[in-house]
Amino acid sequence: MNFYNELEVILEIKTPKEKLEKFREFYKEFQKQEIDFNATETPKIFIQPAYEGFCKVVPPQKVPKRSNLTTKEGQINLLHAVAHIEYSAIDLALDAAYRFRGLPGKYYEDWLEVADDEVRHFEMLETLLHELGSGYGEIEVHNSLFEASYKTQTLIERMAVVPRYLEANGLDATPMILEKLKKYPKNEILEKIKSVLTIILQEEIDHVKKGDVWFTYACELENQDTGIFFEIIKKYYPRGFLRPDDLNIDARKEAGFSCNELKIMANKEVC
Repeated sequence: MNFYNELEVILEIKTPKEKLEKFREFYKEFQKQEIDFNATETPKIFIQPAYEGFCKVVPPQKVPKRSNLTTKEGQINLLHAVAHIEYSAIDLALDAAYRFRGLPGKYYEDWLEVADDEVRHFEMLETLLHELGSGYGEIEVHNSLFEASYKTQTLIERMAVVPRYLEANGLDATPMILEKLKKYPKNEILEKIKSVLTIILQEEIDHVKKGDVWFTYACELENQDTGIFFEIIKKYYPRGFLRPDDLNIDARKEAGFSCNELKIMANKEVC
């Protein structure tokens, strides 16, 4: 079984059920170390996400809002939005392993471990969607995360943008959702949503940490100072860090951000 060929097949699978099954088969073989790492072809650049056709893709501003979380509709919209993030994150992790070659074995172990976590997160969210009579693919989605992978074709940019910017932003956003949920009267589905989001938040810290490790590695490889992080983010996200007061300082520190980086993001001393 060739590592890169198998990942290419998985990345191109259009339906979640088949993709997840194929990934699990592949991951078992990888863990047995029965994988051939010879790269015979240049990696493909995917110009469209595999979920196009399964999901209806619209501009971000047209994705249904998740305003009133006491309603079934609001709960479905929230769960679907987070499920789409986690489903996109599966392909982001797999693409990180597929695209960048000749790296230490630990790199590939890390990103397949992340993919395995994202699969589990997605399945937990989809289970809750099914409890509410819905499912992934029934609500419009946007391509923002896919576009980040399409645009970042070097290791240093990918590690800066995906784990250290986009995924780290989730460390800030998820606690705000959890706080909002605490204000509503308790009911079974909201408690389940809080439980799943809490698990995701804790495990995403490790994902960002892995990104931090490999971002530092890429900087050393290219003889760059890690301060290039802010140049890369400015290149792709000129508006930068939009909610500096909501930074999850403790989680970001645990994930590898320095106090100096956090000071720049928050525009004040924070640690």
